[in-house]
Amino acid sequence: MCQRLAESECPNGDGVGGKDRVRDLEAGSATAGDRGAAAERGARVMTVHIIEDDPGVGDSLAMLLGQIGHSARVYPDAESFFEAPPPSSSDTVIVDLGLPGLSGVQLIRWINGLKQPPKVIAITGQSNRNIMEMLGDEQPAVLLRKPLTEEVLVSHL
Repeated sequence: MCQRLAESECPNGDGVGGKDRVRDLEAGSATAGDRGAAAERGARVMTVHIIEDDPGVGDSLAMLLGQIGHSARVYPDAESFFEAPPPSSSDTVIVDLGLPGLSGVQLIRWINGLKQPPKVIAITGQSNRNIMEMLGDEQPAVLLRKPLTEEVLVSHL
């Protein structure tokens, strides 16, 4: 099945007038059959927000999630994520800890402070030492190391 990513531009809010690319998995690409198959497997069909500065990783995650019946929205940084409506409590948010600008740890702290926070999955390709330095006392509920596998990711959705 061919997945197509629709691209829309949104201002990055830095006051310079630059544009960030926010990629949104088209609603039609996760077909009713995909959503039905996900429901039959007992999987919860949801919107997954992916905050990942590596376009290849973000797009790959979005395509994988679309293939299993979810809709996905990819943001290149935390600032772009803040420009969109906040996620609902039934959504899942995947956050790269090594984001440029506002860090993944700061973003997770903000998400967890919402009145009804969504599920958060932190991802990183950093070493254990760097992870501990980044996180300090902030331990996300789910922390996955890159490269991710479909089985590991899906088991945490």
